Amino acid sequence: MPDTAEVVPVHRAVIAKPAASLLVLRESALGPAVLMGLRGAGHRFLPNRLVFPGGRVDAADYRAQAATPLAPAVLARLERRTRPALAHALAIAVARELEEETGLGLGQPPALDGLDYLCRAVTPPGLPIRFNARFFVVAEARVSGTLKGSGELETLRYYPIAEALGLDLVMATRFVLEQLMAWRAMPEAARATRARTPVLRNRTVAWE
Repeated sequence: MPDTAEVVPVHRAVIAKPAASLLVLRESALGPAVLMGLRGAGHRFLPNRLVFPGGRVDAADYRAQAATPLAPAVLARLERRTRPALAHALAIAVARELEEETGLGLGQPPALDGLDYLCRAVTPPGLPIRFNARFFVVAEARVSGTLKGSGELETLRYYPIAEALGLDLVMATRFVLEQLMAWRAMPEAARATRARTPVLRNRTVAWE
């Protein structure tokens, strides 16, 4: 082999980091709306895209206290595919990110009993930034504070779901909104007794 043989770089697979996002649902005579904002052009992940408040899990989220825990049925569905410590951290992260990005909160420490686990989406392989994201939903009545934003999400407001679905959304965001519509159509008792959760992975929807 010649000394000048070309060295072929080895590309390591990027592991999807745990993350969580929250859909704050507003019900009104004009129809359902959900809190969303536009990620700025300077973001490395999904710049100029409409998203829900959320972000990756931090180390401190595992140790943070909650005023009330997740409902047992919600916790059970989370723990089908994750360990208990991470299940708690995901719920804490979604409360923390909500407050950091929107000024709204679930209390200090946060009350987690109003959260429901809606679905999961995993960023496809081959991308430089990947997340294994759980999406939660909470009624607007369960949050408090003044909507003011931190600058991380622009045009932050409650978007009517019908309006949002008519915009240019990434596949995962559209998937989550469709799951929210299906969730709303369920009787409340059926929501609490769901045994499986939809997940978007490799651009395919499955159930876990």
